[in-house]
Amino acid sequence: MGNLLYAIAVILIILWAIGYFAFSAGYLIHLLLVIALIVIVLRLIKGERVL
Repeated sequence: MGNLLYAIAVILIILWAIGYFAFSAGYLIHLLLVIALIVIVLRLIKGERVL
């Protein structure tokens, strides 16, 4: 389950970067970034390696 959360976080960060530089999607791009950061913070709290 942890690997799945990490994969989702990485995908969301990539989508955020693409959207930030290529499209003007407004709040949706920032929402993706916030979700990815929350997943990474949850992994840090659990004590799992992030990278």
